[in-house]
This record gives sequence, structure tokens and C-alpha cells, in this order.
Amino acid sequence: MAKPRKRVKVFVAMSGGVDSSVAAWLLANRGYEVVGVFMRCWSQGSPATSLGTDCTAEADATDARRVAARIGIPFYAWDFEDEYKKRVVDYMVEGYRRGITPNPDIMCNKEIKFGLFLEKALSMGSDYVATGHYVRLRSSANNESQTNKRMKEFANSERIRYALMVARDANKDQSYFLWTLTQDQLQHCLFPIGDYVKPEVREMARKVGLPTAEKKDSQGICFLGKVTLENFLGQYIPRKRGEILDVRGEKIGEHRGAQFYTIGQRHLGIANRKSQIVNSGDMKPVYVAEKDIKTNTLIVAEGDDHFSLYKKEIAVDQVHFINPIANHQLPMTVLARVRYRQPLVKARIMNHESGIKGGAGKKFKPIIPNSQFLIQFEEPVKFVATGQSAVFYVKDNTSSFHSKGRRSAGLRMLGGGVIAATIR
Repeated sequence: MAKPRKRVKVFVAMSGGVDSSVAAWLLANRGYEVVGVFMRCWSQGSPATSLGTDCTAEADATDARRVAARIGIPFYAWDFEDEYKKRVVDYMVEGYRRGITPNPDIMCNKEIKFGLFLEKALSMGSDYVATGHYVRLRSSANNESQTNKRMKEFANSERIRYALMVARDANKDQSYFLWTLTQDQLQHCLFPIGDYVKPEVREMARKVGLPTAEKKDSQGICFLGKVTLENFLGQYIPRKRGEILDVRGEKIGEHRGAQFYTIGQRHLGIANRKSQIVNSGDMKPVYVAEKDIKTNTLIVAEGDDHFSLYKKEIAVDQVHFINPIANHQLPMTVLARVRYRQPLVKARIMNHESGIKGGAGKKFKPIIPNSQFLIQFEEPVKFVATGQSAVFYVKDNTSSFHSKGRRSAGLRMLGGGVIAATIR
């Protein structure tokens, strides 16, 4: 008598939004044994909620539970609040304290969703975890969308290599936030909605009657709610007034603490400032071009086309390549972005062992040996903030996806790193 085939179990991270709801429904509809999980990372009584904002965690958990009931799958709520505070919130606060602009969403994916959540799911007998991220995963076993092939690959998973591809919906693509993922993590991941565009996802939710079909997408840093970033950080970092200087060194205003601002920030509350740059009789808006934490000074430029807002070379550390890169492959031409949804620009990746020359002909010295690289952009890039992530892509014509009869070459994520410094 033939041995019954093992049913593949998937724990789905359900946020209470429409994307993860449809991800869970798609997997259940395809025959997976699906378990829904809501991760409780921030709740009423946390620092942000003490400032008067409405914490949506309970409402989101209720929505996720209603969706699970509609699909007919088991549902759990797991508490990661302490770990989230230590690994994500404290990381963000310490970054701003040091004067950089950290990305908590990337750290949440690394430490919580594909860290603690994945580990706990596997320990409870899950074969995979799934999320509602707009991204596609390709395996070396085939060139098709991996969600439809996982059952066939299950027995040979240890011999398969994985590549992250941009989503079919380029406007919603979230690969930027996933550059830290490793092969060990990816072999246990599913991204069911990566082959769909957002309107299709909402339409599927409507057709099957999911309670979240019309729910609005979340915006901004999830745990802040309606609290401003400055007010949140003000609970941890003392405010200290300092000077705002223009690029000529003239004082044009004051700020409440350089740590609370980021490169490219526009709304600074400067009133009655003097200006020598006039556009159609009106003053141009000013943007933060530089900040000096030691002197508590902001330097601003007028107009979003000012040269001081653009950078041609940056240094990145904590570099991770999803698919390993050998030294002989560098320098390498890639497409890169330094902010979410920033248009991709052509760039070259070089490591410090190549004897790269920095500004004024000085040899470039890595801050962290063996993990820091120099990125040279073909065209200057605007609003580059240290602490943010630079993420790299390459065109991959061999990994084309088929969507409704149209063949389209994919963009494969190579990896990324944290911006450590701007060179010029």
C-alpha cells in the first residue's frame, strides 16, 4: 500500500491587511495546510500609544482572525512585543541618536518576520512561512513562480538555490525591504501574491468575501500610528536647539535637535528666512543637505535641484548578497536604489581591496574590513541618507515569468547593504 503523501504545512503571517489575507486564501485554495498567525509587536500602553495615538494592533488582530475564520484555517496570535522593542525599536532609536536614518522595516523583516516568526513556525512543524509581500521567489529547479511548484520541490529543497525577483506589480514591489534574507531563510519562504498586481489582489478578496477586501493599506512606520517621528524619538532623545545654516554658512533659522531630521527632509518650520535664490518671485523650499551631530547643526539647500543634495559615490557596510558573489566578479555593474520606490539607477559595486580612490585622491579606507563596498552611480543620486539601505539588482533574462501569456524578463535582487558614508 502506498504511503500517503505528506501535506505541506504553511504558517502565514497575517497582519490584518488585504495582502496577507489573500496570501493565506491562495495557499489554502492550492491545497496547502495553512495556519494563520498574527504577530503582536506593539500594543496599547507602548511608548507611542502613551502620546495619545490610536494603536490598531487589537483591531488588526480581530481582522486577521475574521479572515482566518472565513477561509477555515486555524489561527494564533503570537506575542513578540519584548523582542520587537529590543531588536527593532531600540535599533531605530539608537540610530537616530547617532545621527543616522535607520530603516526599522528592514530590521523587522530580518529579526522578527523571517527571524523569530520563521524559527517558531518551523519548531511547530511548519514546512514554510508565507507573507503578503509583493516579491517573487525563483528556484534553480525551474523558472516559474515558486508558489505553484513548492510541493514538487519539497523533497529536494536542500539542493535548490533561490533568487528574489521583483514583483509583477512594480509599483508595489517590496524587495527593497528583503535584501537581508539568506538562502536558509528563503528555502522556507512563500510569497503568494508576487505574481499579482494590487487591483487583482483586492478583486480576489472581494470575490471570496474576505473581510479585509476594502481595508486601506497601512502607511509609514507601523508602530507610530498618528504620532510624529520627532515626538516619538523625543521620549528617548533630549531636544536641543541648534542652528540651521544655508550652504554659504549663513544662519537662517533654528531647529529642535539635529538627530530628529534626515537628509532630504523639507518641512523644517523656518519662518522669515533670507534668501538669495528666487524662483518666479517666490522662495524655493529648503531641504536638509547635511547634518553635524557634534555641533548640532543642520545645513540646508534651497530647491530640490541643488547640487549639494546629490551624491555620486557612497560607502556601504553590512553588505549581504542573496546569491554569493566572488571577488573576481567585481567591479560589477548593477541597478541600485537608496530609497524605497526611488527609480533604479545604473551603478558599479567595488570592494575596498580594489584600491579605490576616494575624494581628493585619497585612498578609500573601509570602516568595516571585508564587508564594506564602494558604490559609484552613473548619474548623481538625490537625498542619500546614512543608515538607509542601498539595494542592488541585475537583469535576469533567464528567469522570465509568464503572466497571462506575456513573457517579461525579471529583475533579480543581488543584495544590499547599509549606507555608511557619502564620499562625494
